[in-house]
Order: sequence, then structure tokens, then C-alpha cells
Amino acid sequence: MKNPKAGQSITVRAEGLTKIFHTRGGDEIRAVDDLSFSCRSGEIMGILGPNGAGKTTALRMLTTILSPTAGKATVNGYRVGQSPQRVRDSVGFLATETGLYERLTAEETLNFFGRINGLSEKELGKRKKEVFQTLDMTDFARRKVGDLSTGMKQKLSLARSIIHDPPILIFDEPTRGLDVMTAKTVTDYVKRFKEEDKTIILSTHLMNVVERLCDRVGILFEGKLKALGRIEELLEERSVADLEELFFSLAEDSKVKKNQR
Repeated sequence: MKNPKAGQSITVRAEGLTKIFHTRGGDEIRAVDDLSFSCRSGEIMGILGPNGAGKTTALRMLTTILSPTAGKATVNGYRVGQSPQRVRDSVGFLATETGLYERLTAEETLNFFGRINGLSEKELGKRKKEVFQTLDMTDFARRKVGDLSTGMKQKLSLARSIIHDPPILIFDEPTRGLDVMTAKTVTDYVKRFKEEDKTIILSTHLMNVVERLCDRVGILFEGKLKALGRIEELLEERSVADLEELFFSLAEDSKVKKNQR
């Protein structure tokens, strides 16, 4: 991957971002623990970790769905806790749950989300045309969501997240549950968004997705950031051959430290 271009600005910054949950018994669970990183326009930042590592929680804090217990985050110049609506206007969030309404058609779905994102009817019509063409959705524009395949629903979820043409895209496991062909289609679109100079943060547990797409990666275990940087630099620092070896080396380190507590 190429280095960020000169002049590209940091559009997302997390500093000491922490989220603590409590069990019914009063035990403390640090889902995200002191997470710090930044991402620039025209850059794809990957958050890699196993299930339960805190990836989704981190992204939900960045998109104002969850409030941080500690730390702060800035998105497009707005503090997450102080200007939540400004943050939401700046972000397209693709969640693991589709949040689609089964009785609406694909076009009606985009009408709904376009309007709640403040698009005028003229803007909405233009964006729908662009999005349907970009994501190759014209053939099922008038089909109800309940009749769509998994791949079609994922395309529609992606369309919903970009209908207002936000500068920042945050994708939580964008290829989860997709067949190989549909997953490739989605990752091709992510590359295209980068070419449009958008800021892209994506979470995944798939190392090949990170290797194919990401300029930099942050590796999470049990809510803590264990490594952050460009893949080739991280491999050199740890003297390992590939991302898989790096990942399991960090996993072993985390296991040892946990057992020493």
C-alpha cells in the first residue's frame, strides 16, 4: 500500500478510548481499554481481532451509538460526545446487523435513509442513481428486502450507509457471511471509496481482508491495542514472516500476560 499523500488530513482520532460494562454481579468488563489511533482521508485503517476483542464496541463509540467511559474521539473535527449529530452526518456506518425493513423495496429503503440524513428530493434522486449504478443494484431496486439474497442485502446495507455521501466510512465486518464472489465485490467497492479520498475504518477477524485492503492495521485482543502500524513495518519489528504469524505471536503474548496477572 502507498503512504498517505502529502496534505491528507487526520479525520478520525481516538485518544485513550475506553468502554467499561458491568455484569449483574457487579464485575467490570473492559470491552475497550485505552484505545488510541488516528486515520487520514484517503486511507484504509483496519481493526483486526478475534470475536470479542472489542472491535464492534470501538466502532460504536466512534459513531455515537455508545458513549465512552473514558477517553475521547474526534470525527471530522467534531467531538463524539459533544456534537453527536455532526458526527453522524459525517459518517456512513455499516453495522453487522443490517437494520433493513423487510417490507420495503431497495429503492424505498434508500428513500427512507436519504431523507433522515437530510437530503432534498433532488439530491436524493441524484444520489440514488449514482449508488444504484456504483453498487450494481438496478436489477433489484424495486424488489422487497425480504426477497433479497444475503449478498443483495449487504449491498443495500452498504448503499444505505453511503447514500448521503459522507467523507468517513466505518465498516464493521463488511464481508461477514458473504460468499467469495460477493465478498470480492464489497472489497472492490471499499477500494473505490479510498480512491474518492474518503476515510475508511473497517473491523474484521479475517487477515486476508486486512492484507488486501488496509494501509495500516491495529490489532486488538481483549479490548487492548497490541500493535499499530503498516503491516510490513510490524512484521519487521516482530521478525515474523506474515500477518498470520504476527497475529498469533501477539495472541500468545496476551495469553502469557493474562496468566501472569
